Amino acid sequence: MKLSSISTIGGGMNSLFDEFRTICSHLNQIGITPTLMGSLGFEYRSNEEWRPSDIDIHVPGDPRGWEAPDHLRIYEWDKIMKVMKHLGYALIDIHEHEFKKDDLSVEFGSINSLPDFAGVSESDIELIHLENITFRIPNLEQFLSIYKASSQDSYRNEHNNNKDFKKIEWLERQL
Repeated sequence: MKLSSISTIGGGMNSLFDEFRTICSHLNQIGITPTLMGSLGFEYRSNEEWRPSDIDIHVPGDPRGWEAPDHLRIYEWDKIMKVMKHLGYALIDIHEHEFKKDDLSVEFGSINSLPDFAGVSESDIELIHLENITFRIPNLEQFLSIYKASSQDSYRNEHNNNKDFKKIEWLERQL
């Protein structure tokens, strides 16, 4: 389903994006510029409905990604924990760096693992200034690289109903 405009998502009609904006504002205040990933980021960039169910945020972290110990994977983790607690979230999974508030899940990953994982460098990801927040979001070509890399993960394929493959098909048609 096509969205009427990018401002529909960014303009307050999408509660997940509104929540991302709140989190982003607080992260910006402590010197962190997050990268919006996952279905929410892809929806924002593609202007298509992808039915995001959570918020995936990448921040500076260990370039080894999942190979790094949980407690070292995300840089400035203590600051992020304080922000999320202040916003009413509880940490429910340190391995996934996942927080929950009511039915809303927010997961953090390491942006520094993307070059090895998908050939995408943080410095190449567009910096967005939207009202009072600053964040990064991959372009369509970068999302294609990320979803192709993710599609190689059998665990991910078994648990996300092959959504990555649908996104890859859509991206290949667009590009």
